Amino acid sequence: MIDLYTWSTPNGRKVSIMLEELGLAYRVHPVDITQGEQFAPDFVAVSPNNKIPAIVDQDNGQTLMESGAILLYLGERHGRFLPADGVARWRTIEWLMWQMGGAGPMLGQAHHFVHFNPDKSEYARERYRGEAERLYGVLDRRLGEHAFLAGDDYSVADIATWPWIARYEWQGVDFAAYPHVLRWYRAIAARPAVQRGFVVPNEAPIPQPAGNDAAG
Repeated sequence: MIDLYTWSTPNGRKVSIMLEELGLAYRVHPVDITQGEQFAPDFVAVSPNNKIPAIVDQDNGQTLMESGAILLYLGERHGRFLPADGVARWRTIEWLMWQMGGAGPMLGQAHHFVHFNPDKSEYARERYRGEAERLYGVLDRRLGEHAFLAGDDYSVADIATWPWIARYEWQGVDFAAYPHVLRWYRAIAARPAVQRGFVVPNEAPIPQPAGNDAAG
Protein backbone atom coordinates (compact mmCIF):
# COMPACT_ATOMS: atom_id res chain seq x y z
CA MET A 1 0.00 0.00 0.00
CA ILE A 2 1.23 3.46 -0.95
CA ASP A 3 0.21 6.61 0.90
CA LEU A 4 0.16 9.43 -1.65
CA TYR A 5 0.26 13.06 -0.53
CA THR A 6 -0.78 15.18 -3.48
CA TRP A 7 -2.76 18.02 -5.01
CA SER A 8 -4.17 18.80 -8.47
CA THR A 9 -0.96 20.04 -10.07
CA PRO A 10 1.15 18.61 -12.90
CA ASN A 11 3.70 17.26 -10.43
CA GLY A 12 1.02 15.65 -8.29
CA ARG A 13 -0.67 14.08 -11.30
CA LYS A 14 2.57 12.43 -12.41
CA VAL A 15 2.50 10.14 -9.40
CA SER A 16 -1.21 9.34 -9.34
CA ILE A 17 -0.98 8.45 -13.05
CA MET A 18 2.04 6.23 -12.38
CA LEU A 19 0.25 4.46 -9.54
CA GLU A 20 -2.77 3.87 -11.75
CA GLU A 21 -0.58 2.60 -14.59
CA LEU A 22 1.07 0.15 -12.21
CA GLY A 23 -2.27 -0.94 -10.75
CA LEU A 24 -1.03 -0.40 -7.19
CA ALA A 25 -3.22 0.06 -4.15
CA TYR A 26 -2.85 3.54 -2.71
CA ARG A 27 -4.48 5.96 -0.28
CA VAL A 28 -4.80 9.60 -1.22
CA HIS A 29 -4.03 12.34 1.28
CA PRO A 30 -4.99 15.69 -0.31
CA VAL A 31 -2.63 18.51 0.62
CA ASP A 32 -4.32 21.78 -0.27
CA ILE A 33 -1.38 23.96 -1.22
CA THR A 34 -3.68 26.96 -1.66
CA GLN A 35 -4.40 26.82 2.09
CA GLY A 36 -0.85 26.26 3.29
CA GLU A 37 -1.37 22.61 4.22
CA GLN A 38 2.07 21.78 2.79
CA PHE A 39 3.58 23.39 5.89
CA ALA A 40 1.79 21.14 8.38
CA PRO A 41 4.30 19.26 10.57
CA ASP A 42 2.88 15.83 9.66
CA PHE A 43 3.43 16.54 5.97
CA VAL A 44 6.87 18.08 6.49
CA ALA A 45 7.91 14.84 8.18
CA VAL A 46 7.31 13.11 4.84
CA SER A 47 8.34 15.96 2.51
CA PRO A 48 10.99 18.19 4.14
CA ASN A 49 10.86 20.62 1.19
CA ASN A 50 7.15 21.40 1.78
CA LYS A 51 6.24 20.29 -1.75
CA ILE A 52 3.80 17.77 -3.16
CA PRO A 53 3.85 15.01 -4.19
CA ALA A 54 5.30 12.68 -1.59
CA ILE A 55 4.77 9.02 -0.81
CA VAL A 56 5.14 6.51 1.97
CA ASP A 57 5.52 2.91 0.82
CA GLN A 58 3.92 1.01 3.67
CA ASP A 59 5.42 -2.27 2.47
CA ASN A 60 8.93 -1.19 3.42
CA GLY A 61 8.61 2.18 5.19
CA GLN A 62 10.28 4.12 2.36
CA THR A 63 9.36 7.80 2.21
CA LEU A 64 10.10 9.91 -0.85
CA MET A 65 9.53 13.46 -1.98
CA GLU A 66 10.23 14.91 -5.46
CA SER A 67 8.12 13.60 -8.31
CA GLY A 68 11.04 12.45 -10.46
CA ALA A 69 12.55 10.43 -7.62
CA ILE A 70 9.17 8.86 -6.93
CA LEU A 71 8.71 7.84 -10.57
CA LEU A 72 12.17 6.29 -10.66
CA TYR A 73 11.54 4.45 -7.41
CA LEU A 74 8.20 3.04 -8.54
CA GLY A 75 9.50 2.13 -11.98
CA GLU A 76 12.52 0.37 -10.54
CA ARG A 77 10.62 -1.38 -7.77
CA HIS A 78 7.87 -2.70 -10.03
CA GLY A 79 9.87 -3.22 -13.22
CA ARG A 80 7.70 -1.15 -15.54
CA PHE A 81 8.02 2.08 -17.53
CA LEU A 82 11.77 2.22 -16.79
CA PRO A 83 14.10 -0.04 -18.79
CA ALA A 84 16.38 -2.16 -16.66
CA ASP A 85 19.63 -1.33 -18.42
CA GLY A 86 21.38 -0.17 -21.56
CA VAL A 87 20.75 2.72 -23.89
CA ALA A 88 16.97 2.59 -23.40
CA ARG A 89 17.33 3.14 -19.64
CA TRP A 90 19.56 6.16 -20.05
CA ARG A 91 17.42 7.63 -22.81
CA THR A 92 14.45 7.38 -20.47
CA ILE A 93 16.34 9.03 -17.62
CA GLU A 94 17.65 11.69 -20.02
CA TRP A 95 14.14 12.78 -21.02
CA LEU A 96 12.88 12.52 -17.46
CA MET A 97 15.65 14.95 -16.44
CA TRP A 98 14.68 17.20 -19.37
CA GLN A 99 11.25 17.48 -17.83
CA MET A 100 12.49 17.93 -14.28
CA GLY A 101 15.15 20.51 -15.11
CA GLY A 102 13.60 22.32 -18.04
CA ALA A 103 9.99 21.76 -19.04
CA GLY A 104 8.59 21.68 -15.51
CA PRO A 105 10.28 24.77 -14.07
CA MET A 106 9.99 26.86 -17.22
CA LEU A 107 6.37 25.99 -17.96
CA GLY A 108 5.63 26.68 -14.30
CA GLN A 109 7.00 30.19 -14.77
CA ALA A 110 4.81 30.54 -17.85
CA HIS A 111 1.81 29.66 -15.71
CA HIS A 112 2.78 32.43 -13.29
CA PHE A 113 3.48 35.21 -15.77
CA VAL A 114 1.27 34.26 -18.73
CA HIS A 115 -1.80 32.86 -16.97
CA PHE A 116 -1.96 34.27 -13.44
CA ASN A 117 -0.10 37.59 -13.66
CA PRO A 118 0.04 38.63 -17.33
CA ASP A 119 0.24 42.35 -16.53
CA LYS A 120 2.93 42.23 -13.84
CA SER A 121 5.94 42.15 -16.16
CA GLU A 122 5.92 42.30 -19.95
CA TYR A 123 9.53 41.10 -19.97
CA ALA A 124 8.74 38.04 -17.84
CA ARG A 125 5.57 37.25 -19.81
CA GLU A 126 7.38 37.29 -23.14
CA ARG A 127 10.43 35.48 -21.77
CA TYR A 128 8.48 32.53 -20.43
CA ARG A 129 6.00 32.39 -23.29
CA GLY A 130 8.98 32.22 -25.63
CA GLU A 131 10.62 29.52 -23.53
CA ALA A 132 7.38 27.52 -23.56
CA GLU A 133 7.35 27.71 -27.35
CA ARG A 134 11.00 26.62 -27.50
CA LEU A 135 10.33 23.61 -25.25
CA TYR A 136 7.32 22.60 -27.31
CA GLY A 137 9.56 22.78 -30.36
CA VAL A 138 12.07 20.43 -28.75
CA LEU A 139 9.24 18.08 -27.85
CA ASP A 140 7.71 18.24 -31.31
CA ARG A 141 10.98 17.41 -33.04
CA ARG A 142 11.58 14.48 -30.74
CA LEU A 143 8.06 13.14 -31.18
CA GLY A 144 8.32 13.55 -34.94
CA GLU A 145 11.02 10.86 -34.80
CA HIS A 146 9.69 8.59 -32.05
CA ALA A 147 6.31 7.47 -30.74
CA PHE A 148 7.26 8.44 -27.19
CA LEU A 149 9.94 10.54 -25.55
CA ALA A 150 12.42 7.74 -24.86
CA GLY A 151 11.72 5.89 -28.10
CA ASP A 152 9.13 3.31 -29.05
CA ASP A 153 7.83 2.62 -25.55
CA TYR A 154 5.77 4.65 -23.11
CA SER A 155 7.85 5.41 -20.04
CA VAL A 156 8.27 7.49 -16.90
CA ALA A 157 9.54 10.28 -19.18
CA ASP A 158 6.10 10.53 -20.80
CA ILE A 159 4.31 10.17 -17.47
CA ALA A 160 6.36 13.07 -16.08
CA THR A 161 5.96 15.37 -19.08
CA TRP A 162 2.36 14.85 -20.15
CA PRO A 163 0.66 16.51 -17.13
CA TRP A 164 2.61 19.70 -17.82
CA ILE A 165 1.50 19.71 -21.45
CA ALA A 166 -2.08 19.23 -20.23
CA ARG A 167 -1.86 22.87 -19.11
CA TYR A 168 -1.11 24.13 -22.61
CA GLU A 169 -3.81 26.79 -22.30
CA TRP A 170 -2.06 28.34 -19.30
CA GLN A 171 1.15 28.47 -21.33
CA GLY A 172 -0.42 30.32 -24.27
CA VAL A 173 0.53 27.53 -26.68
CA ASP A 174 -1.33 26.72 -29.90
CA PHE A 175 -1.08 23.03 -30.77
CA ALA A 176 -1.44 23.84 -34.48
CA ALA A 177 2.30 24.51 -34.56
CA TYR A 178 3.14 21.23 -32.83
CA PRO A 179 1.28 18.36 -34.55
CA HIS A 180 3.57 15.64 -33.19
CA VAL A 181 3.02 16.85 -29.64
CA LEU A 182 -0.72 16.83 -30.29
CA ARG A 183 -0.60 13.25 -31.57
CA TRP A 184 1.35 12.16 -28.47
CA TYR A 185 -0.85 14.18 -26.11
CA ARG A 186 -4.03 12.58 -27.42
CA ALA A 187 -2.58 9.06 -27.35
CA ILE A 188 -1.66 9.41 -23.68
CA ALA A 189 -4.92 11.16 -22.77
CA ALA A 190 -6.79 8.13 -24.12
CA ARG A 191 -5.12 5.75 -21.66
CA PRO A 192 -7.59 4.66 -18.96
CA ALA A 193 -4.94 4.85 -16.22
CA VAL A 194 -4.15 8.44 -17.21
CA GLN A 195 -7.81 9.33 -17.08
CA ARG A 196 -8.10 7.85 -13.59
CA GLY A 197 -4.90 9.39 -12.30
CA PHE A 198 -5.66 12.85 -13.65
CA VAL A 199 -8.66 13.35 -11.37
CA VAL A 200 -6.73 12.65 -8.13
CA PRO A 201 -7.46 14.19 -5.68
CA ASN A 202 -10.05 16.47 -7.31
CA GLU A 203 -12.32 15.90 -10.28
CA ALA A 204 -11.12 17.87 -13.31
CA PRO A 205 -11.63 16.96 -16.96
CA ILE A 206 -8.60 16.38 -19.16
CA PRO A 207 -8.27 19.33 -21.55
CA GLN A 208 -9.07 18.35 -25.12
CA PRO A 209 -7.27 20.50 -27.70
CA ALA A 210 -8.75 21.17 -31.11
CA GLY A 211 -6.85 20.63 -34.34
CA ASN A 212 -5.36 17.87 -36.45
CA ASP A 213 -2.39 15.86 -35.31
CA ALA A 214 0.50 14.60 -37.44
CA ALA A 215 -1.11 11.18 -37.84
CA GLY A 216 -3.99 12.64 -39.74
